[in-house]
Formats: sequence, C-alpha cells, structure tokens
Amino acid sequence: MKIKSNRIESIDILRGLVMIVMALDHVRDYTNTGYLYSDPSNMDTTTPALFFTRWITHFCAPVFVFLAGTSAFLYGSKQSSKKNLAKFLFTRGLWLVFIELTVVNFAWTFDIGLGLHIFQVIWAIGICMMFMAALIYLHKKALLVLGFIILFGHNLLDGITMQGNDPLSILWYFTHQDGFAGFNNGESILFIAYPFLPWLGIMILGYCFGHFYQKDFDVKVRKKWLLYFGLGAVALFIGLRYINTYGNLTPWSDQKGGAYVLMSFLNTAKYPPSLLYTLMTLGPAMLFLYAIESIKNWCTNFLVVIGRVPFFYYIIHLYLVHLIGFIGLSLLGENWKELIFTPQRFNSGFLANKGFDLWVTYVVWIAVVIMLYPLCNMYMKYKANNKNKWWLSYL
Repeated sequence: MKIKSNRIESIDILRGLVMIVMALDHVRDYTNTGYLYSDPSNMDTTTPALFFTRWITHFCAPVFVFLAGTSAFLYGSKQSSKKNLAKFLFTRGLWLVFIELTVVNFAWTFDIGLGLHIFQVIWAIGICMMFMAALIYLHKKALLVLGFIILFGHNLLDGITMQGNDPLSILWYFTHQDGFAGFNNGESILFIAYPFLPWLGIMILGYCFGHFYQKDFDVKVRKKWLLYFGLGAVALFIGLRYINTYGNLTPWSDQKGGAYVLMSFLNTAKYPPSLLYTLMTLGPAMLFLYAIESIKNWCTNFLVVIGRVPFFYYIIHLYLVHLIGFIGLSLLGENWKELIFTPQRFNSGFLANKGFDLWVTYVVWIAVVIMLYPLCNMYMKYKANNKNKWWLSYL
C-alpha cells in the first residue's frame, strides 16, 4: 500500500542517504581495530581506505542539522502563528537534549550509571532548536545575515581556548571548543563533542533554505539556486583551502604521497565544524538535491523510508550496533563487558589495539541497514496513518 504524504521526497532522500552513511561510522566505532580510540584522520597512522571510510561520514551531521532547520521552516509554514512554531521548537529541543543525555548516552555506553555525559549531534540539534524558538521572530533577512556571520566568522574564535573544569571553561566547551571535564575523581565525565555555536549557524541557514521548498515554489528556479549554491560552496571550499589561511583550525600540508596530500587537503575540522568543513559537506549536498529532484526508482524509495523516520532510525541503530559490538568482542576472545563504557573503562584504553579488519565493518554495516529497513518501513506507515497523534511529531 502506497502511503500518501505531503513531504518533499528529495529532502527525505538526502536525509535517508546521510542516515545510512552515518551508520557506517558508528559500526566502525564498535568493530574496527581501535574501536572508539582510533583516529582515522591522523596522517601518521591512517590508510586511504580508513580515512575515506571516516571522511564520507562527515557529510552526515551538517546535512542532518541543516535539514532540521529546513524542516522547522516547513513545519512553521503550516502553523497559524510563529508562536506555535516557537513553542514546538523549544519543547522539541528540550526533549532532544533530555534524550541525548539518557537514551542516546546509554546506547553509546551501556553503563546504567551514565557516568559519561556525551553531548553530540542530538544535543546540538536540541539546543539549536531552543535558540531558534526565539530567533524565528527576527526578520528573515536579519536571520539570514546572522546565519552567514556565524558560518563565516566563528573560526575567528579558534584562538580562544580553555582548559580545566571551571564554569567558564565548561561554558566555552559548550559554545565553541570541544572538550572533556572530569568530576568526582573520574567517576563522572563531560564530553562536549558538538559545541553549539557553529551548528546554530548551520541550522539558521537551513531554516532560511526552507524558503525554496515552499508550496508552489517554481521547481526550475529552485534547481537553479541549488546548482549555484552547490557549485559556489565547493569552489569556495577549494579556493579557501588552497590558500590555507582561514576557515579551518589546522592547515593542509605536504605528505608522503599524492593520496595523502589529498587526504590532508580534505581533512577539515568537525569538532567544532569549521567553515571549510561546512562548505565541503553542504556544497555537494546542494548538488545532490539538484540532481535528485525528479528521480524516482527503487533506490530513492528505499532512502525515503529511512529519511522519513530519522530519529527512530538513529536511536535503534545505536543499540543494534552496540549489541553487535558485544558479539564481535566475544568472537575475538575478549570480555564483552569491555564495551560497557564506564568512565574508568573508557579511560583505560584497553580496546585501543583490539578489533576487526575494515572489511568486516562494511559487511556489518550492510547487515545493519538491511535489518533496520523493515522496522523503519513499519514505523513510517504507522506515523503516516496516525497523523492526529501529536506526540509522534517528537519522535
């Protein structure tokens, strides 16, 4: 039975694609040699296969956050007032922060004590939505200017760094510098991986981008702007990266071979997302939206299913991947409990030289996506057939 929907398929296709690619990175975290401790972007230790396995997943978070802004705009266009949208954004944002620190943190650690407090993409979307609840009252031109100021200007703050557990340092970690903070003699750890400020700029621009997907907007005009945005962002990325002076905390450099020079060139900062990282990822995303606008086949149908239930997919896939990690560690002859990440076990680094070859990661990744598809399809149909249930908009 075909589900009728007013959703924009090209956006769901892109979202579904990045959700599937995202799972590759998380499967790698729980299967590949080094587990969560390895750094595929370290030019001294990585390989091209490992680097690009990680690099392709860089597209996921910025696209996910950007499209969260777009979805907020489209949701608001159906509301009778901005007050309704503001209420939704604030309450959903608060809900997402809560889910990050409970359901998602437990999925990553399986530590019932939740000693590791990890602030990642769901937290970033949540806190940015809470800010957006106020920012949507700005004139649309002022909002667009603010988004570009944050995107192009936040790297000016790279030189401000903090260390320690004092309140000012922790506030800065949450704002612009990723960092760790330990408490109670290591019994509790804050890990802020996604400082909110750069992500807020991305969400603001995503919200403004929703203008191009309003009902009855001319498709030819939209495609023209998608092409301009995509090519412009890619060209700006290449130009700024080549100059090597601004837009990323670390410059690219000569390496031991051509492949490694390319890897160094593409190795932009995600924590926090630099200007060049954002241009590198959102530019091709715009070109993908341009290309996929009128394409419909079995592949796009598959992606739409995942793209319409991204939050459901995200939560379920984390638990499934972690459970598979237990099985894999047992097959290696190790104690599966080493993948229950209490602060003490996480700090031990025991798994830093354990794990499987990269090909195993790809096999497991494909299996995970295949297993999740029917569940996502069932949930998508349930949501489509129960639009009157308000709580589904929070899931």
